[in-house]
Amino acid sequence: MTEAELLNLLDLGEDQEIEFKSADGGLPKSIWETVSSFANTEGGYLVLGVQEKHGLCQLAGIKNPEAQRKAFWDCHNDAKKLSMPLCHEDDVQILSVQGKQLLLIHIPQATRIQRPVYINGNPLIGTYKRNFEGDYRCTETEVRQMLRDAGDEPQDSSILEHFTLEDLDTDTLRAYRNRFASREPDHPFLALDNQGLLERLGGWRRDRKTRQEGLTLAGLLMFGQERALLDALPHYHVDYQEQLSTDLETRWTFRITVDGIWVPNLFNFYYRVYPRLVSNLAIPFQLDHQSVRLGETHVHEALREALVNTLIHGDHQSSRPITVIKQQDRFIFSNPGRLRIPIERLFEGGVSDPRNPNLQKMFQMIGLGEKAGSGFQKILRAWKEQSWLIPLVEEKLDLDMTRVVLPILSMIPEEVDAELKHLIGEAYTSLTELDRMILVLAHRFEEIGNVDIKHYRNEHSRDIGERLKYLVQQGMLVPSGHGRGMRYCLRGKKIPDLFTEMEPNSEHYENNSEHYQNNSEHYQQKLVELAAPVREKGKANRELVKSTILQVCSEHYLELRALSTLLGRSPETIRTHYVIPMVEQKLLELRYPEQLNHPKQAYKTRIDHQ
Repeated sequence: MTEAELLNLLDLGEDQEIEFKSADGGLPKSIWETVSSFANTEGGYLVLGVQEKHGLCQLAGIKNPEAQRKAFWDCHNDAKKLSMPLCHEDDVQILSVQGKQLLLIHIPQATRIQRPVYINGNPLIGTYKRNFEGDYRCTETEVRQMLRDAGDEPQDSSILEHFTLEDLDTDTLRAYRNRFASREPDHPFLALDNQGLLERLGGWRRDRKTRQEGLTLAGLLMFGQERALLDALPHYHVDYQEQLSTDLETRWTFRITVDGIWVPNLFNFYYRVYPRLVSNLAIPFQLDHQSVRLGETHVHEALREALVNTLIHGDHQSSRPITVIKQQDRFIFSNPGRLRIPIERLFEGGVSDPRNPNLQKMFQMIGLGEKAGSGFQKILRAWKEQSWLIPLVEEKLDLDMTRVVLPILSMIPEEVDAELKHLIGEAYTSLTELDRMILVLAHRFEEIGNVDIKHYRNEHSRDIGERLKYLVQQGMLVPSGHGRGMRYCLRGKKIPDLFTEMEPNSEHYENNSEHYQNNSEHYQQKLVELAAPVREKGKANRELVKSTILQVCSEHYLELRALSTLLGRSPETIRTHYVIPMVEQKLLELRYPEQLNHPKQAYKTRIDHQ
């Protein structure tokens, strides 16, 4: 990092990827929480010798940089302090900036095999993650999810105690055999009985060390009955929604979910969902090399890959759902669990690291899914052929989920161009090409960040950041959060997902007038404006945040995700530092006071504090 880059960061202040410490009394003990949080999130920089006063960062310097560097390495290499050494020699530098000595420490992002990186010898209480405001201790659920991903043993190969072949759905097994036979009628696996077939597919396993044998998680997920699935995985939930209505009050026009009407294993979910995903796609007249009309396009193949990838890469032991949404202008695929390879490698292709390789094999044997890391390349090829917007891939770190958005729109449709001119006015015509592309992406994806824009442009992220800052200053974009986690949406359009839950067992809101009034664009815009002083400020005064929460909750109940989006803070920060204390202080009331952990819990300002 150069002196100029560091001075620029001082102007911006702390964010998702940089932390300043004064270090005037020696190496701060608190840096190890930050080391853990950076490593478990996206990496970052620690700068020792910087003081923060009234929200402004000032160079202070440190008197003994060599001693502090040695103290850092001593603890860094001590397994009792840090679970795994991550830094290399050139990651720790002494810099002289404007006559002040600073210690710059780069913390690399840990790989999925290295996570969780924890301190003080205990992963359950010593693991941290980074959010928009700083470091927070991971919950036990988050830690266990990292431990599952770090293991060499595939997640779906675990043997389920007390589960037998009777927990599988015989109709599903029969349907699988039929599809397998139609593709490879002479395959030797088909001559085996059900247990033998499952053993070859990874659905039944014998542990050579313990001699235990039984049904695996993969076998249950692919072929299981509903009750058995929920017994093994209490939070198991798959959800397909068609949101094709232009009426804001209609949350979906069609839905497939775990409702007791069908057997909701992954095989059945795929074959119920895929035909609906492709039902309205135009199929051009094409001939193969034998002059036979082709029945599908590369877009069909891409959607098949996206759906299969969502199912085989999901962390099915998470409390989060697998969700597939079809809208008029996009498809959205969400699965629990972070990416197991960097996003850049995903776009490059050629690397495959499936979370559930046995599920992958089961789908491959019936002609679904790729193993060579080329599945996402097929999606990119199809979207490029159609001149559609490049797919968006993002990790929701606060939710430990991965989301893939496949827009079915050209780069700058005429109607989008016209709407942007209407929203922004005459100033739109004087914007640069990069400015317009940023606004188009914000329009199509509803919410974007710097890293999303880089997939469409060749400019450096710093240049993109300058244009984002300019568009915010001009009142064209509304930011939420800050630093590398900053997100942007168009001013005048509602913040996305403000009243949309992502909980695994959520059902639709009660059909009452309050819900519809909450969902009106006018009401949402009012809340956006009320929360702007907090959302657009990096570090807001605690009292300002509390008073803002009381304002936005004054008329109706708001859920945690809505408050998080409005205020630009992580749900964990809002819940821990504000909502829980404010409920205890009787400033807020609960929608469901008898069920504190209700999946639709929401908060409203008490009448005596309005």
